[in-house]
Amino acid sequence: MTNRKTLFAALAALALLASPALAGAGGNGHGGGNGHGNGGGNGHGNGGGNAGGNGHGGNGNGKSGASHGKSSSARGQVAKAKADDTTVDTTTKVSAVPKEKNIHAKLGRLNSLQRNINAYMNSKSKKFAAIQAFVTQSAKAKVAQAAAEAAADKLDALNSQLTALTSLTPDQIAAMTPEDQAALPGKITDLQAEITAQEAEVAAANEAAAAAAEGTDDASLDAALTDMANKPVDAEVTAWAQGVLAGKIDQTAAAMEAETTP
Repeated sequence: MTNRKTLFAALAALALLASPALAGAGGNGHGGGNGHGNGGGNGHGNGGGNAGGNGHGGNGNGKSGASHGKSSSARGQVAKAKADDTTVDTTTKVSAVPKEKNIHAKLGRLNSLQRNINAYMNSKSKKFAAIQAFVTQSAKAKVAQAAAEAAADKLDALNSQLTALTSLTPDQIAAMTPEDQAALPGKITDLQAEITAQEAEVAAANEAAAAAAEGTDDASLDAALTDMANKPVDAEVTAWAQGVLAGKIDQTAAAMEAETTP
């Protein structure tokens, strides 16, 4: 009997010792927390113990979700970049415009117009005859035009001298020596006569220049080129020939002037 009492007393003591721990862990305490946030609850157990806990798992899940969102966005950007890289170029390439045919291929026999002036003018070829005549006549026209211009310049100089004498003021005449005053009327008369003669010379020179210019126009050149050419003569060919023949005409005109110069 005594042993049974002793056993009961021991069990009661153990129960008392265990009561505080059970009271803390007892009650219906909801201490977890929300998985998606900071969760906490007050658990009121029968033993009166407060149980509270912060659910840190929620933050982890939240961050994981954000990371998942960023990851999805990054994958979308990579996919778009790849799509851009693989875009098919549908631009139509324009074929190069063929270069204009070389002028010398169009000239044919007219390429001979580039020859040296001596061989050029002394050629015995009948095909060269019309061009030689054109160059010779153009050189004569050039010489005649230069003569007409020189005659006109001389006339201008005589008129200037006459104007200077006839515009003298009385004071200027009074300042002259008696000899110069006496010679003044004669000088004016001589100048007037010389001007009249020079005017006639200018007219004649202009007529000579006009006559020499006949057969040197573009139509005459085209006819001469056509007579020599073995290919069609168009505006481009004529323009090329004018540039080449200009130097030949200048050389021929210089030779003519040298022959007439005393």
